[in-house]
Amino acid sequence: MAQEFTIKSPDIEDKINQLLPSQGGAGAGVDFSASTMVIPIVDLTETAEGSSLRQDLQTSLSLSTVTSFDVENTTTTLINTTGYFRVFGTFVGRTATSDNSRFTLTDGITSKIILQFTELGLSGENNQLGQYDFIVKLQAGESLTATSTTVNHILQGCTRQIADINGNLTNP
Repeated sequence: MAQEFTIKSPDIEDKINQLLPSQGGAGAGVDFSASTMVIPIVDLTETAEGSSLRQDLQTSLSLSTVTSFDVENTTTTLINTTGYFRVFGTFVGRTATSDNSRFTLTDGITSKIILQFTELGLSGENNQLGQYDFIVKLQAGESLTATSTTVNHILQGCTRQIADINGNLTNP
């Protein structure tokens, strides 16, 4: 049988008043009570949202959900569908001239560079290596492109849709 008891803790009362303002303040002098009865709480949030995987597993890579790319001395459209996408990979630059590689978001009229790797053009051959990992949101009519301005700049990587445009997670 459950037992009822009164809570006499200013810290707990302050926290309840903070989290549940309608329960505190005006009800000064009212004691909070608790019970020794155990009431299980079942969290169905993930299932109700359509995802039954933990978040770290939901973002895993699979053969059917990743699209690889290799961009060298050209511009390539990586993604042109709506949703949230993870873009990750490596950059290699091996030149002594001022060249660059970049990722650009565009709607066909306006373009914005979101990440760029630039050679400094110092004398001698410079070798640069870098990694990137970012998430983009694409609305209808928008696309993500990758550009390499020379054969000495290479962007290699993968894209993976992690959610649709409404934020519904995409399982691997």
